[in-house]
Amino acid sequence: MPIHLRAEEGDYAPNVLCPGDPVRAKYIAETFFDPGFRQVNAERGMLGFTGTFDGEPISVQATGMGTPSAGIVFEELVMLGATRLVRVGTCGGLQPAMAMGDTVVGISASADDQTPLRYAAMQGYAPTATFGLAETAAQLSRESGGGAVHVGPIVTSGIFYDPDPDTFDRWRRLGHLGVEMEAAMMYTIAAVKGIEALAMMTVSDILAPGADPVRISDEDLKAGVDRMMQIGCRVAVS
Repeated sequence: MPIHLRAEEGDYAPNVLCPGDPVRAKYIAETFFDPGFRQVNAERGMLGFTGTFDGEPISVQATGMGTPSAGIVFEELVMLGATRLVRVGTCGGLQPAMAMGDTVVGISASADDQTPLRYAAMQGYAPTATFGLAETAAQLSRESGGGAVHVGPIVTSGIFYDPDPDTFDRWRRLGHLGVEMEAAMMYTIAAVKGIEALAMMTVSDILAPGADPVRISDEDLKAGVDRMMQIGCRVAVS
């Protein structure tokens, strides 16, 4: 049985939302799940909850930051019966047309962090989402009427404060929409284990060429994240 998720088989639903932040995991359960959800994990502060959304079984489990932490959680969720993982988080927007609060649906996740490639045992591996989930997420996001929806490749980085000033330009040149820290690991583990996976994110800062990063306001972030979380729940149980 898993070491870090102190749960038993059946404690998690097959469909699991995966935010990085434990506080956000608790917020998702309290705000979007039907009444009667229960906490299923608190080991190392990595909160997990199981309940229903519109009557359908669903769980939410925090992953922490970065591929090593998230990879442990994804692996153990599969051990506990998860068959669909949906990352709901934030990303830095890389393209000029993007705005704070926009939604990004990552159809692929370039692994700038080497951990997913080490796990895949294939240096040229291209981690990708489950197309059906990406298609559903894009459609629901557009129908929600919030900010713009961007669908395409993202980058999973292992460095938040990157000292290389040219990194963002290299990623931008190849059409990457945003940068985050977990999706490539989730897609890789999903491929190895034969399950479904999707990463969708709210743009929380704009990494514009030649400019210091600008962070979204708490109010705008909450509005964008709430919209995405609602859609994430619907994608997870679709």
